[in-house]
Amino acid sequence: MKIYLDSVGCRLNQSEIEQFARQFRAAGHTLVGSAAEADLVVVNTCAVTAAASSDSRSRVRQAARAGGAGIAVTGCWATLEPGAAAGLPGVTRVVDNMHKDALVADLLGLPAEVFDLEPLAREPLPGLHLRTRAFIKVQDGCDNHCTFCITRVARGAGRSRPLDEVLADVNSALAGGAQEVVLTGVHLGSWGQDFTAPAHLYDLARALLERTAAPRLRLSSLEPWDLDERFFSLWEDPRLCRHLHLPLQSGCAGTLRRMARNTTPEAYARLLDQARQVAPEMAITTDMIVGFPGESEAEFAESLAFVKQMAFSGGHVFSYSPRSGTPAVKLPGPVASAIKKQRSAAMRAVFAESASEYARRFVGSELDVLWEAGDSYGPDGWRMHGLSDNYLRVTTTAPEKMWNQISRVQIDAADGEGLRGRIVG
Repeated sequence: MKIYLDSVGCRLNQSEIEQFARQFRAAGHTLVGSAAEADLVVVNTCAVTAAASSDSRSRVRQAARAGGAGIAVTGCWATLEPGAAAGLPGVTRVVDNMHKDALVADLLGLPAEVFDLEPLAREPLPGLHLRTRAFIKVQDGCDNHCTFCITRVARGAGRSRPLDEVLADVNSALAGGAQEVVLTGVHLGSWGQDFTAPAHLYDLARALLERTAAPRLRLSSLEPWDLDERFFSLWEDPRLCRHLHLPLQSGCAGTLRRMARNTTPEAYARLLDQARQVAPEMAITTDMIVGFPGESEAEFAESLAFVKQMAFSGGHVFSYSPRSGTPAVKLPGPVASAIKKQRSAAMRAVFAESASEYARRFVGSELDVLWEAGDSYGPDGWRMHGLSDNYLRVTTTAPEKMWNQISRVQIDAADGEGLRGRIVG
């Protein structure tokens, strides 16, 4: 059977899609690059914003228009609105998040043991960006109560995967040729806190560094209150990527309180100081919401000034999106759409400038780059794209495609697309 896999949203969704891909291949099926070629389509949906929900619905409709394949819909939007998902054209199965781990086995009518096989060689998913990084799901669900977030409702309570299971997945990815492992979860920093003998993400990362040969280990999004001084000692191992994504959501103390975020601008700034003391070139990125209910001009100005002060290497900006079922929809002081748009543009401009300043620091230096794709061939060879360990996008030209290889690159220039350089080793 020919299978097409599609995903909307976060790295956790991507890790789940990759797991589906491994299982379908282990059962003898073929992955294809479009819904038009497929006998079965699986769409992993997102609901973090209204736009993500809309995008999820659009992906399902696009798959239906492409041909006669049956469509299985899973993920956060499908979990929150199963009736709407089931009513879309071509949908034959809706699988909620609580049953997602058994999706492939159930669709194929096979026992789970079928998938306990020797690791398969790494292959990029057809039709998607040629990702070389293996996204490993180590945790799901969340016990935080941020007033704007629907993910806790869609994903349920926090739950961690045992260390041995994670080790097995990582070693399987490495045996299949992965050069970088990315740990993912809804609330990654809470890993181990639900165990009978509680553990910490520090323990997981330390074990993976000590007990696997991963060339690179990267941590995905971490809540800023989950880290302590001991955690930063992990960067003594150069294989741990110098990149932290620490969602803040607002640089204004009053807005953070209304969001029920368990941090303050002052605590967040101290955390960044700690990180930069351990690794001065650490890339630190964040998420920010503008137009949260009650956000006055003064509060937005405070948030914007804080973002400038923190000198992030990049960031994502979201206009507040009301989500039914969250406490924030009942808060007074809604912000007009036109004002949200203005604030979003101003915040994005600050991030663009700080990202550019951070990237320019590396002109004239050398970085190790993991190549992801070669998208065109010219007189100088293939135009390659890749990521450094500190999450800078680098381009070069090479005589052959170097997908899934790590090279030493001399950085010659920085522009709006990232860094450009020459392979030197």
